[in-house]
Amino acid sequence: MLEILNKGFKKAVLGIVFLSCTTTTVLAQVREVRITEEELEEHVAFLTSPKNNGRYPGSRGNKRVVKYIENSFEEVGVKPFDGEYLQEFKAELRVANGESPRNPVKTWNVVGYIEGNDPYLKDEYVVLGAHYDHLGLGGPSSKKPGVKEIHPGADDNASGTSALLEIAEKLVGNRFMLRRSVILVAFGAEEQGLLGSKYFVDNLPVKKENIKLMINMDMVGRLNQEGQVYMGGAGTFPDGVELMRKLGSELGLNPVVHAGEVGGSDHVSFYRAGISVIGMHTGGHPQYHRPEDTIEFINFPGERKVAEYVYRTIIKIAGEDYEMEFINQD
Repeated sequence: MLEILNKGFKKAVLGIVFLSCTTTTVLAQVREVRITEEELEEHVAFLTSPKNNGRYPGSRGNKRVVKYIENSFEEVGVKPFDGEYLQEFKAELRVANGESPRNPVKTWNVVGYIEGNDPYLKDEYVVLGAHYDHLGLGGPSSKKPGVKEIHPGADDNASGTSALLEIAEKLVGNRFMLRRSVILVAFGAEEQGLLGSKYFVDNLPVKKENIKLMINMDMVGRLNQEGQVYMGGAGTFPDGVELMRKLGSELGLNPVVHAGEVGGSDHVSFYRAGISVIGMHTGGHPQYHRPEDTIEFINFPGERKVAEYVYRTIIKIAGEDYEMEFINQD
């Protein structure tokens, strides 16, 4: 009997040690996988490099950026659907009034996913997206019409793309916290009329009814001194307005939350398909759609805080059995 008790005691001690080690490992994992200002800046520096010539659809710079995002997904452990990150589509490019239409060009969405752990909820998805393209050398959407000059698009939308890559890395590192799965999408040709997100919604890799929320980041690099993060669509799912205010205030942010006012970026394509959305940005500025939208204006400490805000939103909705349903705001 004494021997049996001793064995039982040893097993209990070993179990405690194992649990302690496991807990320590988990906590270390949470601490070590961080969204950093340095990596955000590295991503924005690449995306706005003159070599990428403004990330115009169909251009060599556009292809370099697509490859960069694809490699980033693969390096951090984001999985591809059916072995392929790239979703190819044709984009019809905008032209100025009176100009002849141009031939459609080939471009891509870059798509991957992180699988959740719940045997049932893992078949439900939160989509996180940001468009990577910009205006190239200007064109009809430029606020400097007639000026042929590289539009770097540091805030629009190298900021959102860099945040997407950093959040993806942290989500993979803390995948054990996810019950629902997460889809990551870098959209092409947003500046040409939301073309990448429209194509994605029309050619989803999962059932539409299984997508419970889409979060879009478009221009999240210019957080002001008041810490204002603007968002539309928070009323398209239950208690969304209250949730976004609470999560933002916990980070010292000042969320400006609208139940409706869905806005004009890629999340609109999802909302029109009956999917709940949040569209996030940090406000307009004089450099919008101009060659002056450069890396020097990006508030990287602020962008890191916004990216953490988005990460915590995903953990709340994908990490819990959070009740989700689409609420029409029209």
